[in-house]
Amino acid sequence: MANDIASTAQMMGAQADAPALNSLGFAKAPADTRVVVAMSGGVDSSVVAAELAAEGYDVVGVTLQLYDHGAALAKKGACCAGRDIHDARRVAEAMGFPHYVLDYENTFREAVIDEFADSYLAGATPVPCIRCNERVKFKDLLQTARDLDADCMATGHYIQRKSGPQGAELHMAADPVRDQSYFLFSTTAEQLDYLRFPLGHLPTKAETRALALKHGLSVADKPDSQDICFVPDGDYAAVIRKLRPNAADPGEIVDMDGNVVGQHAGVIHYTIGQRRGLGIGGHADPLYVVRLDPDARRVIVGPRTALATRTVPLREINWLGDAALNSQAEWHVSVKLRSTRPPRPAILRPLGDGEAEVTLLSPEEGISPGQACVFYDPEGTRIFGGGWIWKGR
Repeated sequence: MANDIASTAQMMGAQADAPALNSLGFAKAPADTRVVVAMSGGVDSSVVAAELAAEGYDVVGVTLQLYDHGAALAKKGACCAGRDIHDARRVAEAMGFPHYVLDYENTFREAVIDEFADSYLAGATPVPCIRCNERVKFKDLLQTARDLDADCMATGHYIQRKSGPQGAELHMAADPVRDQSYFLFSTTAEQLDYLRFPLGHLPTKAETRALALKHGLSVADKPDSQDICFVPDGDYAAVIRKLRPNAADPGEIVDMDGNVVGQHAGVIHYTIGQRRGLGIGGHADPLYVVRLDPDARRVIVGPRTALATRTVPLREINWLGDAALNSQAEWHVSVKLRSTRPPRPAILRPLGDGEAEVTLLSPEEGISPGQACVFYDPEGTRIFGGGWIWKGR
């Protein structure tokens, strides 16, 4: 346990020359340190809560009910649905700390689900998990933690918070396979000052499950949640049809010269870069979705070479660098354009008003409006923020 505490203290930014600091970085005893743990009901957040409770912290578990777990939108094993709320409550009872369930259905629908549907209808490829962190968990839930007089809020995310010369910094997780930095780029400096991520230093997910077994948690063998929590079986189109009944209007599939090569049953069924399921056989070379035109109800297809791009327009920039974003005409960074792809070299040019342009040193395929572009230190693990990809002016 001592090694666990030392590792956590280092990750949290506790100073090596200040032994009075506890493992969360506060100069007081754990028993005098209140920490709200965001509990999704999965093994990660459960381990965070159990570990902190075992270390003697004043732990308060909070779970958000994000949608009606009996509704068609929810799926078995989804985050913050009925079973997960039950699992979180069981962990709290076993470890002896209070647990609360807050009804955030309306907030989640307005801030996340509605935008998800509207973005797809506009031809974008949204990432609702980022919006959930940004608009619900790290906004409303974080404010709830403050209202409960907590010193900090802890989550089960795999990312690291480290102390730097200008304050708290965001860094990639020690385990690159589990790293969740792509989904947390919009975390602000103020939020980062209050947040803690006790799992970010662990080398593998196996270490987390070992801790769960050590505490005898009922969720020790619980599978990880997959896909978007409110999308059953990954069928985005089915969810959008339920939310927007007129969304699946048919239209034409055209090539890059405007020639009609097929018909489709709704733009919502397609994403940029898609090759399979187009229903337009008989062509010598494979065709890919290269653009979506929802206003004209058209899906534009072309060769793979048409997917490559080097210029990426961004807006809603969240910057976590020490110097102001506009203090330099350009920044040499690494960027991640999809959660499953490694960072790649790029040049970031701020444009003002929360906008910027990224130039990739080598082309990337399948970049779509609605996705995120996350900035990294090209020579280290630090995250400098990111922005949302859009069509530009």
